[in-house]
Amino acid sequence: MRLTRRLSQLYGGLLLYGASSALLVRSGLGLEPWNVLHQGLAGRTGLSMGMILTLVGAAVLLLWIPLRQRPGLGTVSNVLVIGAAMDGTLALLPDARGWAARAAFLVAGIVLNGAATGLYIAARFGPGPRDGLMTGLNLRTGLSVRLVRTAVEITVVVTGFALGGTVGIGTLLYAVTIGPLAQLFLRMFAVPPASGGSTVVATGQPRAAILRR
Repeated sequence: MRLTRRLSQLYGGLLLYGASSALLVRSGLGLEPWNVLHQGLAGRTGLSMGMILTLVGAAVLLLWIPLRQRPGLGTVSNVLVIGAAMDGTLALLPDARGWAARAAFLVAGIVLNGAATGLYIAARFGPGPRDGLMTGLNLRTGLSVRLVRTAVEITVVVTGFALGGTVGIGTLLYAVTIGPLAQLFLRMFAVPPASGGSTVVATGQPRAAILRR
């Protein structure tokens, strides 16, 4: 039952993450840092945002090799599931019309993104590829996770904005609220450790690095 719960949290969290990111796209008020880059690349290549998210995730995962990071089931699932969930939701969800609807999409997207983060990380099947990149750089350079994450995310936001990605009040609101929301939901969805020990699926789960697409 414990494994079933963890798997349910993993895939439920990944699906919800993709759907919540789609809400932010449809709000038109600003995206998460990595999705600013994904949207910019999608506009330049003609590929869907979900496809770009998947391709970028796979490319980032290759950077784990020199950093000697070990992927888990959650890492690979992250690459495969979130982009598909985003594209599926975008296909069904129209653009928000009017400021009230746009604000509702924005708030719902951020809160659900926090819940998805808590579900996914609390399942403890390994970090996402972008989180693993940040913690790997932390281990190899000795710089703090906070500093590495900030530097990486400023880089992807600036690059994404230059390519045409959406930066706005939603980007700022997401940046200041996702940490507290993720911590809240991490406590809410925490899976108690097995009393007799369990098979190791992934190690080095980074609570300090919040999931970023």
